Amino acid sequence: MEGEKRKPRTIQAVLRIPFEMAMGPTWARFFDGLKEEKILGTRCKECKRVLVPARPFCARCFEPMEEWLEVAQEGTIISWSYVNYTYFGVTEEMIPIVPAQIRLDGTDNAWGGRIGGFDIKDLELVNRKVKVGGRVRAVWRKEKTGSLDDLQYWEPI
Repeated sequence: MEGEKRKPRTIQAVLRIPFEMAMGPTWARFFDGLKEEKILGTRCKECKRVLVPARPFCARCFEPMEEWLEVAQEGTIISWSYVNYTYFGVTEEMIPIVPAQIRLDGTDNAWGGRIGGFDIKDLELVNRKVKVGGRVRAVWRKEKTGSLDDLQYWEPI
């Protein structure tokens, strides 16, 4: 057996772990804002960066972020991709999807979302409408629950 490569033994399993997480005051206020079609950020008193989603402290300065502001609902696409296959947690009804990182006007970080508002099954159309540096605006769901899903998608403008 010496010198022979042994294949590792594996077990295949799907784990589902339900959990509940306390939001705390910062996240609760941020999600309450989404329910009202407002995107809230916080500004660091030291470095002046505005971060979205709102944060309780600045990860750069470690200062509390106590100044709240409503930020723009338009921004710039920093990166994007086109996903046309299913994987764990993604159903066929969700495909295709165009996830993107978006920097909202007046903020200092990118925030994840998905592009929509047109036929995203047409890859050529997606390539014409979605560009790094392209502009987008928030489109809200009619029924809101105070979650990230309240923002239905980002529409190219």
